[in-house]
Amino acid sequence: MNPTSEPIFTAGFPLGSSAGLVTAFEWLGQPYRITRVDMLGEMRTDAYKRLNGRVETPVLITEEGDVLTETMAIALWLEARDTQRRISFEPGTPQAHRLHQYLAFLNTGFTGAFYPMWVALEAPGATDGEKETLRKFGRSFVALRHEQLEAMMGDSDYLLGNKPTLADAVFAGVARWVDFHQAIDPRNYPRILALRQRIEADPAFRFAAAIEDGKPAIGSGAMKGLVPLETVLHHTSGALTA
Repeated sequence: MNPTSEPIFTAGFPLGSSAGLVTAFEWLGQPYRITRVDMLGEMRTDAYKRLNGRVETPVLITEEGDVLTETMAIALWLEARDTQRRISFEPGTPQAHRLHQYLAFLNTGFTGAFYPMWVALEAPGATDGEKETLRKFGRSFVALRHEQLEAMMGDSDYLLGNKPTLADAVFAGVARWVDFHQAIDPRNYPRILALRQRIEADPAFRFAAAIEDGKPAIGSGAMKGLVPLETVLHHTSGALTA
């Protein structure tokens, strides 16, 4: 059951990849609400595990009360609603196929490259040597994926032309992890750095970052309010998640 008349998007903080999808919601411009989730605390409770047993964000609760998990699934849900093609392309076109290619790469290889460094940060039983080995592998993976993405990109302002799409949103939510982990020198990848700077200056992303930080923010008007996590968990306590 959804306690509101709009879809509810659960956005994790700090530094959640879900900030990218909040940016996409803003670009799309259709009504939605946000539930902020502390990934270091609230997300690890038994109550949250009943919402998403994999203990992850993001999660989407649709207007019908269905629970949808995984970034890729939520991105495709947004694409299906994008009848005005603000952040996607006509289904079946070469541009749509290219969008899906970028989404798949960003959501798997690009995002996954940071995993060893997150493990090094969060593994309480790991020795200093084990953590450094994880960080070393992580840095090499991140560098490889940046090299691959840099080679995929053209000279347009965004990944798929001169307007931002779902691919740019998913990219933006993760790309900033480079700074947090000091994984690479961003200047070695000028196209990626320019794209980051362009999106991070966009009002939609600035709104997403402010919401993530719990600061007052003015967005496009599509976000209709915050919903407490306790309210979401109460109303979806019987939901089944895949």
